[in-house]
Order: sequence, then C-alpha cells, then structure tokens
Amino acid sequence: MRKITLFFIDIALLYTSLVAMLAMRYDETFSEQLQLHLIPFGIIFVLWLVVFYIANLYDEHTFRNTSYFYSNLLKAITVASVISISFFYLIPIFGITPKTNLFIFIVLFAVLDTLGRSLFNHIAGKGFKRITLIVGDTPSAHETVKFIKENPQLGYELAGIVKSDDIQGLKEAIRGTRINTIIISPEGYKMPELIDMFYQALTKRITFYDLATFYERLTGKVPLGSIDQVWFLQNLTEDNKRGYEVAKRIGDIVFGIVFGTVSALLYPFIALAIVLTSKGPVFYTQVRQGHLGKPFKIIKFRTMIQNAEEGTGAVWASSRDGRVTPFGRFLRRTRLDELPQFWTVVAGHISLVGPRAERPEFHEMLKKEVPFYEERYLIKPGISGWAQINYPYGASVADAAEKLKYDLYYIKNRSIALDIGIILKTIRTALSQAGN
Repeated sequence: MRKITLFFIDIALLYTSLVAMLAMRYDETFSEQLQLHLIPFGIIFVLWLVVFYIANLYDEHTFRNTSYFYSNLLKAITVASVISISFFYLIPIFGITPKTNLFIFIVLFAVLDTLGRSLFNHIAGKGFKRITLIVGDTPSAHETVKFIKENPQLGYELAGIVKSDDIQGLKEAIRGTRINTIIISPEGYKMPELIDMFYQALTKRITFYDLATFYERLTGKVPLGSIDQVWFLQNLTEDNKRGYEVAKRIGDIVFGIVFGTVSALLYPFIALAIVLTSKGPVFYTQVRQGHLGKPFKIIKFRTMIQNAEEGTGAVWASSRDGRVTPFGRFLRRTRLDELPQFWTVVAGHISLVGPRAERPEFHEMLKKEVPFYEERYLIKPGISGWAQINYPYGASVADAAEKLKYDLYYIKNRSIALDIGIILKTIRTALSQAGN
C-alpha cells in the first residue's frame, strides 16, 4: 500500500511542478501553454517514474532518510533530467524545446520530491507499529527477527520469540501486550492446544501468518527451513501459469530476436578487444543444467584466460576471480559477455528471466547439500533473474542456498510484471557496474 501511495505522490508532484513552472513563466497564456506542454511532459513523466523504479525508489527497504537513499534519489533525478533534455532535443515533434522551462521544472520537482519523500520516510519510520510476536525458536525465526530490527520502516515492532511448547508464556504475552501480529513456525501447526489458543485469540483482532509467508512477504525470498514438500504442492501449481508461460515464450522469441539482432552490432568491437587483450577464442561454450534437469550448451564471449580450468577442473567463479582477464572483468560487470545468449533464448533452451543455469558438476554437489535445490529447474533458467539482481556472485554452498531462497520466490510469484521489473533492474545493475 505504501508503494502505491508513494507512486501517486510522485505523480502528483510531477504535475504540481509542471503547473507551478507554467504559472511562474506565463500569466495571460497559462491555459494555452498548459495544453502545449501537457502531452510531451506527460510522456517524460512516465520515463521519470520508470527511472525511479529502476533506482529502487519504490522499494520499502529504502524508505529511510539515509545517505544511500538521498544518493539514489539524486542519481535518479539526474538520469531522468538527462533523458528529458535528450527527449526534447532529439525528438522535436511537439513544437517546444524548453530550456528555461525544463530547468525550472527540474529544480521545482527536485526540491518538492526530496521534501515529500523525507516526510514520507519519517512517517513510515515513526508511524503506527504492528507489535509482532514470533512463535517457534528456529533459525528462520531468528533471521526474521534480524530483518525486522534492521528495517524499522516496514512497520513491525518485535515483542519477542516464544517457543512453540511454552503455552503459558504465550498466554501471558498475548494477555499482557497489545499484540497485532503473530508469526507461527511450522511446528506450531502440529500442536492442537496451541492452535486452539490462537483460535480463541481471534477476538483480539490479531493477524496470524505462517513464518514462510511472512518471511517471503518481507524479504522477497523463501525460508528453506520453514517449508516442506507440502509447500511446493500448495504454491507451485502450474494451472494458473499456463497463459503466463505462453506469453513469456512469445516475449522471449520477439525480444530475443530484437535484442540479439541489435546487440550483434557490438560483436565485432567486443571480439576485436578480446583478441587484442588475451590469447584464445572469442567465444566459449559450456554445458549447463536446464529445464527439468536437461543439459544444454550456452555460448558467451570469453572472459577468462585460455584453458582456465585445465589444472583445477570445475571451480566456482567469484567477483575477484584471478582467471578473469581485465577486459573480461568489464564484460562481466556490464553483462556484455551474455549477449550471444539471446540466440539461446530464441532457441528455447533458456528464457530472458529465470534462475541461473548451473554447471552439472556443481549441480550434482548442490542437490546433495541444499534442500529442494532441484526444484529450481521446474522452470527454464534465464539470462537474468530475481536471485541475480538481489544477491552477488555465489562461490559456496551457503551462497547457493541463499540464492535458492530467491529462486523459489520467483518460481512461486513469477509474472509478466515481475519479469519486467527484473529486466529493468538488470539494466540498472549493468549500467551502475559499468561505472565502477
């Protein structure tokens, strides 16, 4: 709800800034100028909102008055301003090329939005708190506690953790504290006395969540320690995803061809740079695990030294991998090494968005070490994905387990809207890394 509220606040401030700018600049011709500016500025307002989304300015985790937030806001306004200037001067079809008007508008909106968001963040952090009690002393419960404490702007205040078998302690906590929310770990549902007590507490207007649902809602990932096979049967049914899968496949073909064709213009320059900076082939192929565990070959621009694994065998790549060439590091940061994979998308082996396709050598190890690891192959892997934009390079079993939490969230909640969001944030990641 707060995301939607903030979205409409931004829209209101964009149009307020436009009207204020025109009122300052024009008097007798205000109505005429408003009609003239409304459509072109309406178009760039859409672009501003997209930029703000890519910059994570509608992510509840950023609703705090920190240096990170203000830095993100400044960058987003700067990028949106450059896009606005380019729009008016590169596409002069609206009969206006505003200079002073655009400058005044940008200044007005920057001031209003900074003040508005500062106030919004303050209210989000100091507003109504839902007193929350967690039932079940589990690792996932403690991880949830840590997340709540680190993100007070989400609106939850922790009353504590009570063990599932501490019935008396639970009764005292509910009776003595104004509890708004109770989070129940899986073992709690197996205790009839506990469930009966919660049923009696419904008259106190308490909201109940199972731990997996609450954790997922807050963090954007699924807690491995709080799910079982029943969770998959309840949440990963495919009947309601058929239309989405058809639309996604059509989108993969269309955008795969478009992006593949456009990106092919860069192939000669990338190939030349690879040849000039290191010995070895321009491309490399590698077997990966695909949909339902079927192997396929990916093709990328080579980013490592030739025969990088000749003496070591399969080794996890890391963010500071010594086998990566200097130019290869740039290709990886900007995701340009992935460009040839658009044709793998068209061929149907992978999608634009999905879990990362793992190497068979690591897959065999991880499915033994990480619970439910094979379930990530219920859908096609992707060039980018929810885990890839939310978690850095993984180079251990622990990293793989953490990324699996994001993969399961995506598999459960995948939709066209989520896919578009992931693609937009992948662009942000690529552009921001290119500047590092």
